Amino acid sequence: MNPLSPYLNVDPRYLVQDTDEFILPTGANKTRGRFELAFFTIGGCCMTGAAFGAMNGLRLGLKETQNMAWSKPRNVQILNMVTRQGALWANTLGSLALLYSAFGVIIEKTRGAEDDLNTVAAGTMTGMLYKCTGGLRGVARGGLAGLTLTSLYALYNNWEHMKGSLLQQSL
Repeated sequence: MNPLSPYLNVDPRYLVQDTDEFILPTGANKTRGRFELAFFTIGGCCMTGAAFGAMNGLRLGLKETQNMAWSKPRNVQILNMVTRQGALWANTLGSLALLYSAFGVIIEKTRGAEDDLNTVAAGTMTGMLYKCTGGLRGVARGGLAGLTLTSLYALYNNWEHMKGSLLQQSL
């Protein structure tokens, strides 16, 4: 049998993988739990916030310095706006993601179930806590915003399942 290349003297039959690549501990799930996904969620939200903030800072910086000629002071002012807005948005979205992830993990461990109710409850509680400095009306608005966003997310995640079950009921 010919090897893959003259530099790689390996029988290709050994490279075929028809089994799982990873050995999981007894009782472990093949999917990541909410706690493992929390790190990705927080980091992703921080990076997304920094990117959106930088774009917003560039827009604001160009708008505020439109009457200035292209020079070092203008460039420095634009750079300051990009940095300030990027940090502000990254901090905001990172804080929201941290609250959402913490509430999600706590609710999951308390209830002992992984379902969309945890997602909706975590989103609602995140919105309520994030806007708690605005008084009772702010808490209600934040909770409603969290409830709406996470309900839409849960609906989007389960759309195929819901569509299939509705199709079976109509037959």
